[in-house]
Amino acid sequence: MGKLLQKYRRTLTNYESLIAYSLLGVTGGVASGLVVLAFGLGIGELSRLWGVGNGGEDFESLPALAAFALPAGGALLLGLAYTLLRPEDRETGVVHVISRMHSHYGALPLRNAVVQFTGGVFALATGLSGGREGPGVHLGGAINSLLGQRLGLPNNSLRVLVACGTAGGIAAAFHTPLAGVIFAMEVIVAEYTVVGFIPVILAAVAASAVSQYFSPSGALFSVPPVQLHSLLEIPYIILLGVCCGIAVAAFIRISSIVARFAHLPVALRFAAAGVLTGTLASFAPQVMGIGYDSLNLIMRGEFAITALLVIAGCKLLSAAVNSGVGMPMGVIGPSLLLGACIGGVLGAAGAALQPQLASEAVLYVVIGMAAAMGTMLNAPLAAILAVIELTHNIGIGMPALLAIVAATLANRGVFHQRSAYQEVLRQLQRLVPNDPLNQLLHRTDVTSTMDSRVVRVPVSLAPQDIEPLLEFTPTWCLISREGEDLYLVQGADLLEWLAHSGEVQGIEDDAASGTRDLTEAPIRRWTTAPVPMQATLRQAMDTMRARTTEAVCVYERSRNTGKQILHGVVTRESIEKFTLASVL
Repeated sequence: MGKLLQKYRRTLTNYESLIAYSLLGVTGGVASGLVVLAFGLGIGELSRLWGVGNGGEDFESLPALAAFALPAGGALLLGLAYTLLRPEDRETGVVHVISRMHSHYGALPLRNAVVQFTGGVFALATGLSGGREGPGVHLGGAINSLLGQRLGLPNNSLRVLVACGTAGGIAAAFHTPLAGVIFAMEVIVAEYTVVGFIPVILAAVAASAVSQYFSPSGALFSVPPVQLHSLLEIPYIILLGVCCGIAVAAFIRISSIVARFAHLPVALRFAAAGVLTGTLASFAPQVMGIGYDSLNLIMRGEFAITALLVIAGCKLLSAAVNSGVGMPMGVIGPSLLLGACIGGVLGAAGAALQPQLASEAVLYVVIGMAAAMGTMLNAPLAAILAVIELTHNIGIGMPALLAIVAATLANRGVFHQRSAYQEVLRQLQRLVPNDPLNQLLHRTDVTSTMDSRVVRVPVSLAPQDIEPLLEFTPTWCLISREGEDLYLVQGADLLEWLAHSGEVQGIEDDAASGTRDLTEAPIRRWTTAPVPMQATLRQAMDTMRARTTEAVCVYERSRNTGKQILHGVVTRESIEKFTLASVL
């Protein structure tokens, strides 16, 4: 079994190994589907303890006092629990996944995943306003990353596993595999390649199948067949998109303002957000929790315009504040409810003003959902595919795309706002470069440019140590002292110096005596730093930059002795040659 796993690891170092990566996709999809189901089950079971039914959705049936006390008390308890955590362990959600994909090469820690699961379940079960899709993305990516780390898979495959997990998280939450695939490629990986698509597609399909098998009730939303009645509605669709863009811009702005108070104690910030949610819930209990039950009611036209405006305003404020203080919940759910409310208002207004021209109100509701989601995430393709899959109607694509474009132009062109995730990354001062060169380095294993012709040479070179050098003629010699690696020299330079100093002739004549101190050799020395066998070229470059070295030595820890095994050397020059050859 160990030999088979070792062979599989070597296969994964080649990004073009489609069959090997397809196996990762299926495994990652099943794992992410199961963890998302467990997350939803946890919310439903915990909320039942205080009398909230319908899988943690029926907060509207609570008495007014309970509707205030539940989120306020839940937020306070969650904040007190967070005080016991280090700041880096509190990071959760999609932003955490994106950040780790670039700064830690796809390695997601277990501690943050546990915080996401337990904190997200508790927050949503106590009625705090947020979505479960962001936690699902984090959990799906984390369980796959942890699996890859446990098996010692190369880091370039960890990134694929995380992409598979995030696609599976969306697919399992909505039963929308296509939207899951595009979300992973558009938001998380930010790259489109055929090899990258195949495992992610398999993961989304597997996760959706797992979700449908264990929860066969069907889609989350009951959407009747809808279509655009007349092209004369296009200006109205653009207006709907602009309104959604304004609402999303307000959401992101409020969230970023609240995030500036991150220096305050976390318990105080969480408690304030909980009190705000509880207060708003007294006006609109629909703001509590995820809000999918309210979405279905909006689609059936069971809210008046005034009620929709109140729900939209309260949901925008509560969810934005909760997001700003860093609660372990997502923003996809709130964006859907916000867009649905705006679409419901304009749909009802259109039906009242021009009943013979306007389409059914549910069309505007669905288009509003797509516009708000696409703008909130800066993921227009994922949003449009989610709408098409939810409605089973490709004819809605044209007006929904138009609304998404209008919303994005309003948010970015007029209000100069980034997406919700990009704004958080900016505030955290974390760079996420997505240019083609960085993507190439991220997906390329360090062994692709590694020179394995390297030997360790003691700094005090004895005559008997010279003969192996003559036989092997290494490209690189790693000079070491008492188990500590000092620097690299080129093998040809070392042998030339030995020849000029008479050591080689001494070996050949069997007349050499004593040892030579290689630190006295006037030859070119290369500073070096260690990287693991699982590293990518991006990690090698980052290590050289951080340690101000000219090369890295690739090591693997022996499972038997625990010692570091030297496998090869990668230089900055070899990486530059590789990237130039790939571009050309």
